[in-house]
Amino acid sequence: MNPTALIYSSHNRCEYIHRTWIVERALQSIDNKTIFHIPFSQPSLHEQEYDFNNFKWYYDRFTQWGLSYSVFYWTDSLKKEDIDLFFHNLWHSQVVVLGGGMSILGMARFKRIGEIYCGDSDLFRKIIQERQKRGLLTVGFSAGADQLCEYLCETCTGRLRDPRGLGIARNITCTLHHEMGRIGEVYELAHALPQCMIFGLPNDSGIAVAQETLWSGNTFQAIDFITDNSWDIPEDQYHIKTRMGTKIDHIYNDGRHWAFNGGDRLLRAISPDGHWQNAVIITNRGNMIDYWSQNQSQYTSERDFIDHN
Repeated sequence: MNPTALIYSSHNRCEYIHRTWIVERALQSIDNKTIFHIPFSQPSLHEQEYDFNNFKWYYDRFTQWGLSYSVFYWTDSLKKEDIDLFFHNLWHSQVVVLGGGMSILGMARFKRIGEIYCGDSDLFRKIIQERQKRGLLTVGFSAGADQLCEYLCETCTGRLRDPRGLGIARNITCTLHHEMGRIGEVYELAHALPQCMIFGLPNDSGIAVAQETLWSGNTFQAIDFITDNSWDIPEDQYHIKTRMGTKIDHIYNDGRHWAFNGGDRLLRAISPDGHWQNAVIITNRGNMIDYWSQNQSQYTSERDFIDHN
């Protein structure tokens, strides 16, 4: 079961995340080695172009192996043929990347383009969720990472009319560009969203989420924790918190803390109504730990966990 959502925070195009988890996923396809970049969360056309160009130089490295990429910019003068192309690429591309910027602005534009196209403000969300069912990968960077979650980070401020994200990482919400001085934000979200798992993602780190419905009707998630120390330009070191030893912080809904290392994994089962969940942590050394008690798990393998949930 391949991940269908990659939620990550980075300073630049660190090699491990961008090659192993994004580009290689597109190149695995025999006949659809495509990446579609959507920078709608950036306010101006110039800023959208800047967002894309921060990725373009990296994508260019892999065109010799068949990688094909495209971008679509938001403007106030979109024509029907433009929007036809947008939704075609959104539906068919092997990998879709939602860029950085302002989460709320991007969500508003996702809704607006569906309204323009067919009078359905939820069309973008529906297609993103349909991509998930077909096993395709949707990637969120910075604002895009926020948008792929169940709820946006600003949920706890109470200022949002609609706090929902795109929801392909069910009952997960993340803070981006995390550092220890911002752990309070993770606590606030854990208090505001007790049904969600809350993660603080430092630069350069992320979570890859695979998700499916089990025979029991519960949602099963396998969450891989990713840390990347590959970006090695000396003047950028301050911005790359994983190189300083920062882990992926997690706050339980009862206020307890856990820190995930790269290579750790979390298995999770969620009831259809979202009120019950079971989970197991698998460390990068292979130890299976019960999520709630933080003691040795009764489960012996991923298969065992699935069969009993």
